[in-house]
Parts: sequence; structure tokens; C-alpha cells
Amino acid sequence: MPRTTGGPTHSRKRKRVLRAAKGFRAASGTLYRPAIEFVRKAGVYAYRDRRQRKRHFRALWITRLGAALRERGLNYSRFIPALVAAGIELNRKMLSELAISDPAAFDAILQKVRPHVAK
Repeated sequence: MPRTTGGPTHSRKRKRVLRAAKGFRAASGTLYRPAIEFVRKAGVYAYRDRRQRKRHFRALWITRLGAALRERGLNYSRFIPALVAAGIELNRKMLSELAISDPAAFDAILQKVRPHVAK
């Protein structure tokens, strides 16, 4: 009995995998069997890193805020509770953007927060 090769279904499957592997270097981008492994692994990394991207951006905003606050004689760990106590509902992203692009507005927020800073 002759061996079946899968026909058009198999060709579509191969094409889909190799299209997903476009841009990969060497055999992983041109040969089917290594491409399967690398495409699967790339999918795992993509899934994981969509979640990690959120963590990385939050860490970046906190770092930027901490630097801006240190220049003004305050630290991050005292600033955030004081911000909540002052009733200001700006998130870390907006605060870091203000600290970079509009220092005057950031200083105005800081003046409202200062009375609530714990000593």
C-alpha cells in the first residue's frame, strides 16, 4: 500500500507554519520541522511577554516617578500614600508623563500632596 502524503491539507499546514516563521534565521525560517518548534516557542514567548510588558511599563513609570520625586526632595514610598490621602486619582503612567512633559503641573500636584506626607 502506498504512503499518503497528506495532499493539499498538509501543504496548507506547512505553508501556514513557514509563513509564521518568516524572518527567522537559517533553518528555523526555511525548513518545516525546525520551523514548527520555533513557531511554537515564539507563540509561548509572545503569550508570556504580553503580560510581562504590562509589568515592565509599570516598573518604568515607577522609576521615572521616583527620579522626579528625588529631585524635589521626596521619595516614592511616601508620595503614593500621600497622593491617596490628598484624594488625587492620577495613575502612575499619567504622573510620570506629567513629570517629564509638564514639570509645572507636576509641581502643582506635589504642592497639594506635601501636607499629607507622613514624617
